[in-house]
Amino acid sequence: MGNSYAGQPKSTRFEEVLHSSIEASLRSSSLVPRPIFSQLYLEAEQQLSSLEGGNQADNEEEEEEGESGLERNGPSNPYPLAPPPEGCCTTDGFCQAGKDLRLVSVSSEPLEVPTGFLLVGVKSPSLPDQLLVCAVDKRFLPDDSGHNALLGFSGNCVGCGRTGFCYFTEFSSHINLKLSTQPKKQKHLKYYLVRDAQGALTQGPAICWKGAEFRSRQASASVSSGPVLLPLEGSGPLTAFSSEPGAPGSNPGIPTGAQRAGSALFSEQSPPAAAPSAVVFNGRDSPRHQQMARSNLVALARPSALGILSNSGPPKKRHKGWSPESPWAADAGYAQGSVNRAKYEGVGVACVPQASMVGPASVTFPVVGSGEPVSVPDNLLKICKAKPVIFKGHGNFPYLCGNLNDVVVSPLLYTCYQNSQSISRACEQYGSSAVQPISEEMQLLLTVYYLVQLAADQVPLMEELEQIFLRSWRESHLAEVRQCPQAPLQPYLPAPGPAVPVTSAQLPWLAGLAASSCNESVHVIECAYSLAEGLAEMFRLLVEGKLAKTNYVVIIRACRNAAIDSCIAVTGKYQARILSESLLSPAEYQREVHCELATGKVDSLGAFFSTLCPGAGTALDKGAGPERFADSTAQKTHFRCSLFGAEGDIDILLDKFHQENQGHISSSLTSMSVTNAAGLEVGGTPVCASECREPRSVWPAQLAVAQKLLSHVCSIADSSTRNLDLGSFEKVDFLVCVPPSEVTFQQTMAHVWRSGVLQELGLEPEPAAGQRLERRVLKLDAEAPATFTAFLQRSRRSPNTLFVLVHDHAHWDLVSSAVHSLYSQSDPCVGLVDKLLNCREVKEAPNIVTLHVTSFPYALQTQHTLVSPYNEVHWPVPYSDGVGLYPESKKYFGLSEFIESTLSGHSLPLLRYDSSFEGMVTALGKRFPRLHSAVIRTLVLVQHYAAALMAVRGLPQMKNHTSVETLEITQNLLNAPKQCPRGHGLMVLLRVPCSPLATVAYERLAHVRARLALEEAFEIILGDPGASITVGKHFVKQLKLWQKIEDAEWRPQTYLELEGLPCILIFSGTDPHGESLPRSLRYCDLRLINASCLARSALEQELGLAAYFVSSEAPEEQAVRSEAPDSDGEKPSSSDNEDEEAGTEACFEAASPERRSPVRRERSCSHDSASSSLSSRVSGSVPCSETSAQPPGPMQGEPARSSPPYGPAEEARAPVEKPRPDGVPWAGQRSLQVPAASCSQPASSPSPGAASAGTLVLQASQCSLAKACRQPPVVFLPKLVYDMVTATDSSGLPKAASLLPAPSVMWTSSFRPLLNKTMTSTEQSLYYRRWTVPRPSHMDYGNRAEGRVDGFHPRRLLLSGPPQIGKTGAYLQFLSNLSRMLLRLTEVDVYDEPEINSGPWEEPEWRYTQLSDPWPDLELFRKMPFDYIIHDPKYEDASLICSHHQGIKSKDRGTRRSEDPPARRQTARMRLSKYAAHSTYHHCEQCQHYLGSHLHYQLYESTLHAFAFSYSMLGEEVQLHFIIPKSKEHHFVFSQPGGQLESMRLPLVTDTSQECIKSPTFTPTTGRHEHGLFNLYHAMDGASHLHVLVVKEYEMAIYKKYWPNHIMLVLPSTFNSAGVGAAHFLIKELSYHNLELERSRQEELGIKPQDIWPFIVIADDSCVMWNVVDVDCSGERSREFSWSERNVSLKHIMQHIEASPNITHYALIGLRKWGSRTRGCDVREPFSRCHVHDFILLNVDLTQNVQYNQNRFTCDDVDFNLRVHSAGLLLCRFNRFRVMKKQIAVGGQRAFHITSKVSDSSAAVVPAQYICAPDSKHTFLAAPAQLLLEKFLQHHSHRFFPLSLKNHSHPVLSVDCYLNLGPQISVCYVSSRPHSMNVSCSDLRFSGLLLYLCDSFVGAAFLKQFHFLKGATLCVICQDRNSLRQTVVRLELEDEWQFRLRDEFQTANAKEDRPLFFLTGRHI
Repeated sequence: MGNSYAGQPKSTRFEEVLHSSIEASLRSSSLVPRPIFSQLYLEAEQQLSSLEGGNQADNEEEEEEGESGLERNGPSNPYPLAPPPEGCCTTDGFCQAGKDLRLVSVSSEPLEVPTGFLLVGVKSPSLPDQLLVCAVDKRFLPDDSGHNALLGFSGNCVGCGRTGFCYFTEFSSHINLKLSTQPKKQKHLKYYLVRDAQGALTQGPAICWKGAEFRSRQASASVSSGPVLLPLEGSGPLTAFSSEPGAPGSNPGIPTGAQRAGSALFSEQSPPAAAPSAVVFNGRDSPRHQQMARSNLVALARPSALGILSNSGPPKKRHKGWSPESPWAADAGYAQGSVNRAKYEGVGVACVPQASMVGPASVTFPVVGSGEPVSVPDNLLKICKAKPVIFKGHGNFPYLCGNLNDVVVSPLLYTCYQNSQSISRACEQYGSSAVQPISEEMQLLLTVYYLVQLAADQVPLMEELEQIFLRSWRESHLAEVRQCPQAPLQPYLPAPGPAVPVTSAQLPWLAGLAASSCNESVHVIECAYSLAEGLAEMFRLLVEGKLAKTNYVVIIRACRNAAIDSCIAVTGKYQARILSESLLSPAEYQREVHCELATGKVDSLGAFFSTLCPGAGTALDKGAGPERFADSTAQKTHFRCSLFGAEGDIDILLDKFHQENQGHISSSLTSMSVTNAAGLEVGGTPVCASECREPRSVWPAQLAVAQKLLSHVCSIADSSTRNLDLGSFEKVDFLVCVPPSEVTFQQTMAHVWRSGVLQELGLEPEPAAGQRLERRVLKLDAEAPATFTAFLQRSRRSPNTLFVLVHDHAHWDLVSSAVHSLYSQSDPCVGLVDKLLNCREVKEAPNIVTLHVTSFPYALQTQHTLVSPYNEVHWPVPYSDGVGLYPESKKYFGLSEFIESTLSGHSLPLLRYDSSFEGMVTALGKRFPRLHSAVIRTLVLVQHYAAALMAVRGLPQMKNHTSVETLEITQNLLNAPKQCPRGHGLMVLLRVPCSPLATVAYERLAHVRARLALEEAFEIILGDPGASITVGKHFVKQLKLWQKIEDAEWRPQTYLELEGLPCILIFSGTDPHGESLPRSLRYCDLRLINASCLARSALEQELGLAAYFVSSEAPEEQAVRSEAPDSDGEKPSSSDNEDEEAGTEACFEAASPERRSPVRRERSCSHDSASSSLSSRVSGSVPCSETSAQPPGPMQGEPARSSPPYGPAEEARAPVEKPRPDGVPWAGQRSLQVPAASCSQPASSPSPGAASAGTLVLQASQCSLAKACRQPPVVFLPKLVYDMVTATDSSGLPKAASLLPAPSVMWTSSFRPLLNKTMTSTEQSLYYRRWTVPRPSHMDYGNRAEGRVDGFHPRRLLLSGPPQIGKTGAYLQFLSNLSRMLLRLTEVDVYDEPEINSGPWEEPEWRYTQLSDPWPDLELFRKMPFDYIIHDPKYEDASLICSHHQGIKSKDRGTRRSEDPPARRQTARMRLSKYAAHSTYHHCEQCQHYLGSHLHYQLYESTLHAFAFSYSMLGEEVQLHFIIPKSKEHHFVFSQPGGQLESMRLPLVTDTSQECIKSPTFTPTTGRHEHGLFNLYHAMDGASHLHVLVVKEYEMAIYKKYWPNHIMLVLPSTFNSAGVGAAHFLIKELSYHNLELERSRQEELGIKPQDIWPFIVIADDSCVMWNVVDVDCSGERSREFSWSERNVSLKHIMQHIEASPNITHYALIGLRKWGSRTRGCDVREPFSRCHVHDFILLNVDLTQNVQYNQNRFTCDDVDFNLRVHSAGLLLCRFNRFRVMKKQIAVGGQRAFHITSKVSDSSAAVVPAQYICAPDSKHTFLAAPAQLLLEKFLQHHSHRFFPLSLKNHSHPVLSVDCYLNLGPQISVCYVSSRPHSMNVSCSDLRFSGLLLYLCDSFVGAAFLKQFHFLKGATLCVICQDRNSLRQTVVRLELEDEWQFRLRDEFQTANAKEDRPLFFLTGRHI
């Protein structure tokens, strides 16, 4: 059995999780075009490939025909097999154990497949259309060529789970194949089984048992054993970041920590070679990476998946010691020379200088060299103007020696090539193991083709190259992919044959051909022996200057008989600079800039600037003088001297200007705003429209998000894991953690204080004092651990407080604390988040919930994240379910809206770039290659700002030395305050990430401002994250004036408080830390951000600084437009899209500033700035201001950057600031429609002084702050970033969205789908959770090693939303909602209603008891009259019961309301006491054992016991069932342990134990399994008691699920539709029967029958708390007394009542209903003889002959009370004990719904339709007849008793029952039983008679003693029409009553529902 081919196991499958993501693209009908080289040179080979596929199909058909013929021609008798075991299953398709094996049955079931096994489809001759599923060891199955299967068989049954079948004969018998021939695995194991995209098991490819000869030859010809590079053994610092074997990112030869992220090609982390090894696809493990065979074969050769090595496979016979995990199998794919090569290449590590370790992102990559060394020429950097970046590609890389500082070497391209090999593994899930990866030749050819496509100003991206590889693989292997069952071939679309791979001989020629069309941008060098000669040739060409126009050099060594070697060198000055700088970590970047500034490397740049200044030639250094910079350190002085010392000409101009204009500049320019502001303030009424304030409020979007967060917290609490017990918390506390930014810290504190959350949570009782505020906001700096420790101590001390730990700006500092020591000690904050928020105390604390809040959650959405995807809350979007969550007048402008503004076509795009600035930077970068580009960009931009200020200030010649964009910014900055009567200006944000450069820029601009006498015109603020804001006194005065602040010590602490201040904010820091900017922000200058190393999160948070809410409302007034006298042709403009680099460089070379004049340039597009907003060349002219550039739009009523108390996180601290709207991104109209405005009105002439100085004066048209409400800021970006942001993919998604999501994560694979524009936030989260893993430095890196399968923390949530949209307000609102909910959980709504029908007649004529009596005196109590009137408020709509002495007093009942539906009952909110009864939502440590929620109590530990007794009234034996948990069996008596239930134990009357309650408690319930108050542990104060839940049969399971440790009494199924009367009836009868059994049992023990305790408690399921009234009387019978009420336990009340003297003489004992309006008369009498309800003690012995009416649904307790009293028994109510009833909105009486039996009837059924005439066609109702009767009489009894309506002096006589006839009809109850106690009716004349199911005690003589009014009505109710007639005859009713045929009715029931029948008559 089995074939004889021995071999090695097949290559492993790719992860199963890839399937769904690639299936859509594989099914697509639009094919990806193949590379041009395949189309030109490789088409000729397709016919042979197609022929191969045809032969394979023919062979398979022959095999099928042969087998089918063999079966048909075989013997008819079955093959003799061993008989099956007796009693086993022999059904086809089932195994002998009876388990279904058919594929159609088990396809969706999860099947456990052992390691090394595969699921295989078995073909059964008895089931030709079915496949049976089994698991077979893959070693005994063939490979794709039909060989290499071990002899024998090893399989498992997936049905019954039996394992260890070693013979296929035995296995075929077990699965009932019933074969007619000898069982053979080759014949019956037909197909592999695979999972489709939905996870269902389907038929896969056929198992190839017979290999075609053609294919065998082909496979033998494709044997190749190319060497493999093994992972290097890391040592030193690098080993800290090396991945585990098989982990994602563990690429050969490259430590994982060395694989960094970045936007540029090869600088970004490449995907790992394989996915995590834990992923299993259909039972196949993912082993270590195996080297695939190389494609250097002849034309016909198709390479196989693995090279076949000698002596590398398993033995031919089966051996115990060999397994797929053995060393043989693991090393089978590696060539023998691999280890030697790895060691040989490892020698080259020492040739590269190692950088200091700062973190995983800053590792300098080791150069793996091989072969002869290559010397790097001296002065290479000086010659080339850039450091060439060499990327190792395939094969050997030589040593480099010599001038290594002028070259950068990286292995990341090699990593990219290796990872692209993992693409082929995904094809194994399609069952096509012959699909090959992309060959090395094709990889290199595609790379060359990609580089050829790049423009001169483009930098290659890693994602683009990966997608090219993916598309090429899909296209070239389309035929194999389409053969899978999930993607069948189209019937009319022939599948193209696979492309033949490019050979090594063809590669250099094809690469050269591709490079020939790119104008020397790509140069190809072919080597004969090694890459060393190619590198040497490249260096020679570089030195000779022959590669000046070449950006990329491709070096190839191709040989026919060996693998190729390759590398790619980036020599383009622009590309090489960006790529080399992208390899620096942020810390290295900062250190290099610091070094350049400190060592004076910028001197040459300063000298060059002097050549561009007016009057060049006198380069005087005035930077060293103390009058320029007040600096005490010589080092900083040297910085400034070297930077701007060569600008002596500018300083001469500044000094000259200052001296000439010192006298009148201030008054002419700066006094206007101050004078206007002060004057208007003195004048009384400010006129600035921007100061219109709106009241602060919480936006609907914030309320929705807060509710979502609350819902998620409740879901955590409701889960079965019970990781959060909300019921145990009484209050909420919180701590907000923010990054170490002083501005963010103050901003968050102000927002928390204004929100009022401290007062709402009870954390700050005094609103005026904020001393505790700093305890709630934590700045994560060096002092944070101490504050955080105090927070943890508070959480431990307060276990009843729920602490919410809010991690705001959560994407910041995700570094693991384990690698903190590798970071610079100068930054102690690194790793602090992990150290504090992920510490063991936080994770294990049951009362701490962690909430991460961020706008960029990508780094928290990895495979190792601690946050469950179900605990993510995303900000709602307006175009889905978020309608109405934001005002229609507000539009949110985020990244997508900014991008849309560039595409919308209007003239004012919000995203722009400065082409002239970029051209100057590029030219200077080539001239100064040793300077970092950040230094060059910063100095150039500062130079532009300085020149622009001088130009605007009156030096027109300086306009030639700035850009149009910078001139626009500066012009509007200075002119904006003059447009507002209050002097409001605009803010310019200048983003300088490098702190030293920010300091340089600040001091240089401050110097220029001082020399231009502009100190009071605008402020310059250095925004350092670690420092507070410093603002000059003059501007502080202005801010206080605008904001009406009188505090003399006030200083602005947040940027939001700078609203309206004209200023330049130089914002430094590597990343923004959550600082919010005011609404006066007009320009966001991001031209200096690091454009070479951007991830998606880094890019979006920079652009998030400009996120804004704008108003779409119409402006209140049109702005006054001004026009400059210049013509449009003279206005300067800028060109974005023109290629000006050559011209820029030439102008620098010639030092001709005139050519750089911005006036002479023309723009071809409007991406730079508005063409109408810039200055004119004419000196003294008045150009258009921002008014014309940014025309007025709608006025914003609620600006985006101010502060509602619960509003956005980005809000100001000043209490007078206007609240910012908290909406959501507006999607209906994304582009901001701002019409271009032209200057139409002439401007007034400027003052002579201003005109002579060239001052720019504009007409004050509208306040810039008011305009800012309607216009988002203008953002200036670097050209590289601009192109990245505005470029989109095929789905319309910005190209930047496809970048690596965050630098701290990496992709799991190159084989991943692209993000789509239609993806929601949830879908993006799932995408990143699937395709990213954290780097070793990430704090989540080691999460999966903590022991949990899923790794999610149960109490951790993530809130994500766009920047500046209001997340802080949302989570503060969430804290308020959470606090209110917890308070709600500790409170309950109880009924609070005064007693009804109470009046002055209740005052007794003499007292039966004293005020202080604890118990009633039996003899006095017997003399007390019974109060027939119902006082319970729930019976307010019930009929009044009249007695003789109360009937006359009842006349005022006529004022009661009519039969209209009753109003909602009054309730009061009460705090739950420690003695309250609880529902299933309560969990605490004390009552866990009581509830059975502990694991010790399981459902199977309860037993079901039957209990039967006979009752004559029912006519049959009553069969009840008890469900008794093991822990409660001691309350019962059994015939033997576990035997028949005999009785329920009852105590003795004389028992006086203080730790138990004698009376068993029965609680009937329906529909309240969750909300019923059955947890009496705290109410009983821990005392032992017996509590039985009485449930209906159909609800038994659900009640048992929620209350597993409670005793259940299950009613018979016949009572499923019965009311509460049936439950009371059975409880009483069962209890009496049990009393008799206990008397008999204990009588044998010598106990008297009367000593057995006869009482039971019948309690409603809504009794929640119990109170006692303590009366303090001054004398024994004094009328002066006081009382107080307190909460007590039910145990206290029960033990007090049970201790009453002569208690066995009372039949019913009850409690008073609680009410808040207690009067003195309510507590004067401690006891009453009246009706009792809700909570009663029933003496089942005395009431043996008094029964509950089992048919009743309502008022059954009133009916029973009247029966008990008429029997002469005592009813006692303890008035000092009060019971509170909780309002429960579900279950109980609400569980009964009256509906029509006609299914399609939608009309509502009204009470008038509850009865009908007999034999009518009335619609029958689906409800019990008794319920219809009671409801009809309650609402429409006046139809039967018209004389009784509001006639309380003549009530209706009701015999033996009480039925509610409505509040307007009174009844008089009498009993027909002998010796009954009835009221005297001799003087009463009744208006009606009600006979309800009267029995034999009611006779004609009994009725004739009552007197009726003339015209009184009679109603007789019986169970059928026959009984109705018999009753009329028996009672002789026709003598005094007149009946008519039409007066007969019935309830609207069908005949089978047994309706009740009525007969009405009239008294004669």
